[in-house]
Amino acid sequence: MVPAVPDLPGVLSADRVALIHYWMVSMRGGERVLEKLLDMHPGADIFTHVHDPAKMSDKLRAATVRESFIGRLPGAKKHYQKYLPLMPMALEELDLREYDLVVSSESGPAKGVITRPDALHVCYCHSPMRYLWDHYHDYKASAGRLNRLVMPILFHRLRQWDVSSAARVDGFIANSTFIARRIRRVWGREARVVHPPVAVDEYSPVPASEVSDRYLWVSQMTPYKRADLALEAFNRLGVRALMVGDGEMYDYVRKNAGPNVEVRQRLNFSELKQAYATCRALVFTPEEDFGIVPVEANASGRPVIAYGRGGARDSVVDGKTGLFYYEHTADGLIDAIRRFEEWEPDFRPEDAVANARRFSPEVFETGFRAALDYFRRRELDSWVR
Repeated sequence: MVPAVPDLPGVLSADRVALIHYWMVSMRGGERVLEKLLDMHPGADIFTHVHDPAKMSDKLRAATVRESFIGRLPGAKKHYQKYLPLMPMALEELDLREYDLVVSSESGPAKGVITRPDALHVCYCHSPMRYLWDHYHDYKASAGRLNRLVMPILFHRLRQWDVSSAARVDGFIANSTFIARRIRRVWGREARVVHPPVAVDEYSPVPASEVSDRYLWVSQMTPYKRADLALEAFNRLGVRALMVGDGEMYDYVRKNAGPNVEVRQRLNFSELKQAYATCRALVFTPEEDFGIVPVEANASGRPVIAYGRGGARDSVVDGKTGLFYYEHTADGLIDAIRRFEEWEPDFRPEDAVANARRFSPEVFETGFRAALDYFRRRELDSWVR
């Protein structure tokens, strides 16, 4: 005899939706995903550790946002990461009993909330926390003496919580194949891949006559983005280049740039679009979780020279919309630029634009809804069995 199916409003519907986002202090890729999730679930409530409305888009500023107790602690808006040890407790104190669907957006702590037994909890993962896992030794090496003494004990406890809280999630969605592998390695869970939405329609190619001989590098100038590697390659080759970004390495890049390299802290959107559309190629040096910049360059009809690890493996088609290099040194990048200049006549801007369409907001929404339906069916099936 087949057992009766229990009443499972959370699995079968999504009358009340909660979106859990790690912190809302700047508009970056994670916040753009949050905007799209809000579009898909109008009226959803957002929960976060720290919220700075002045830094948010109009859409997120108009939403209902509730902070955890972290947001009420001294200096939280600026120094929120110093409260990382308290964030697991803060998440578990959020009362989500009235919500049928909970979508956590994970890069900092977000997935560790406690939901109703019949609610569906899906985690969209930008990355398991890098400072706990892949980049732990980098963060430890750059920390002050006291923090270096505390980190081994504190982060060991946080890793235990991070792994155990993964069991509270009904289904994981990764933003790239690279992150799906990281989720499997760190949490022992399988994830469906749905790439983040990129506003590809806001970019467009220019006539070939307007394309310059100048290479482009765009990113934050922090150590792991490897601006130093790009700068050395540009200097040694003597090629014209524009490097755009801010961060702790900006002064180093500006002071060491040769006369062939222009360095800018930031561009407005119109200037950025023009830089993409007219560059000879985008040079992309970081190992990113996904990396929106290569998609924006392709949407502008330009090729990408990318380090062949991380999310770029999903977004760049080697030998068609760009080229990969695998030796993460200036010599490796120099060799890639030389190979690119031989391959360049075979590049077709229309191939790059078509490739970028795979990452449109519409494709994201279709993939995300399909993943939700999959997890709903799986949860319902588990109750029936």
